Amino acid sequence: MDKVFQLDKFQTKATPITDDELYALSYDKMASVKERHGKAILEKKYTKAIHALAPAKDSGDTPVIETTGEEVDGRLRLQRKDIVDLKTKFDALGIPAPGRRLVLCSEHVNDLLSLDQKFADQYYNYTSGKIANLFGFEIYEYQDNPYYTAAGNKKNFGVVAGTGDRQASVAFYAPDMFKAMGSTKMYFSEAKTDPTMQRNLINFRHYFIVLPKKNRCIGAILSAAAPTT
Repeated sequence: MDKVFQLDKFQTKATPITDDELYALSYDKMASVKERHGKAILEKKYTKAIHALAPAKDSGDTPVIETTGEEVDGRLRLQRKDIVDLKTKFDALGIPAPGRRLVLCSEHVNDLLSLDQKFADQYYNYTSGKIANLFGFEIYEYQDNPYYTAAGNKKNFGVVAGTGDRQASVAFYAPDMFKAMGSTKMYFSEAKTDPTMQRNLINFRHYFIVLPKKNRCIGAILSAAAPTT
């Protein structure tokens, strides 16, 4: 039986642009505003997507492991061994090697750059524009990865991170994920219909969703809290 999913709605706030602005400015403000709205929607939907691909918590089918590196700023750094440990978990679950992806949060990328000269040398491929693969994972970096509580539970999307929360690096097997894209619509009212303010209003609405097909083939790495003395 086919499953029915409701696409997430991403909508920007209306931006006012007065006729006076359009008359006085030397650049195409209307085009600039449209571009900013497009970027805002992209950022929001990618952040929602990586949140959806992260496991809710550690389980037999959705491993969430902690880092084991040296202590820094009250946490343990990510090291290569931790990625190997996640690989071992994926291997044990029978997840095929081709198609594995690991999206590192900025904190973990910086850990590897600081501690691992080989990773630093291979960090960026100027031909492909991608970070070099590592232990069978296609490696990516994203700044807005989801956060987990100190107890290891994924925080709800949009909830502000608090003290003790930890940002995750997220791993998944791409062929077992899916995405669906709906329509994008621009809403626009012209200044000539606004005799009081003489301003144009513009915003966008977009429908999109990314989810795992099943609650498996996903994992995460969290920075472990430094041991207390």
